[in-house]
Amino acid sequence: MSFDPNQLNDLIRTRRSVFVAQFEPGKIIPDDIIWQLLENANWAPSHKRTESWRFTVFTGTGLQKLADFQAALYKETAGPKFSDGKYEKLRESPGHCSHVIAIGMKRVDQGLPEIEEIEAVACAVQNLALSAHAYGLGGFWSTGGITYTDEAKAFFGLGPEDKLLGFFNLGYPRTTAPDGKRSPITEKVSWVA
Repeated sequence: MSFDPNQLNDLIRTRRSVFVAQFEPGKIIPDDIIWQLLENANWAPSHKRTESWRFTVFTGTGLQKLADFQAALYKETAGPKFSDGKYEKLRESPGHCSHVIAIGMKRVDQGLPEIEEIEAVACAVQNLALSAHAYGLGGFWSTGGITYTDEAKAFFGLGPEDKLLGFFNLGYPRTTAPDGKRSPITEKVSWVA
């Protein structure tokens, strides 16, 4: 089996976060494409094959259920940090997406360090992000709102030892993503021979 490494390089180097305000309003991604993104995410590496990623997909009326839940939970738990603007954003943002995928980490093997389960989920999300880009979709991994709120876990089918790690928002981009910038890799590598 052989692949064109230049295509892979281009895919990785041109992927960008595309935010909700940049989505084409009302344009819905076919569910079969979402399933393909999730299947690609499922092939991420994981120590001891724990496959600790768990996804909850919201679309259609499910987006309003997510919006209502997260806004209400934020209002209940924010305390003195409550912000009307953040509350409104939590209520409105899902409705501007085609799909929102909640990203969970299921604690499968208590013998593994938790960070290894989290890293496996991050690899799955990278597969998801690259797959979305390959299909011409826009998306980004958001960790705001109720992401690290323990009270949110049950809504997403997660237990006390599990983690809610954020949301992957998806839609069709209205514009092309800007060029990316990275500092040279040579500044981040020590080579030992």
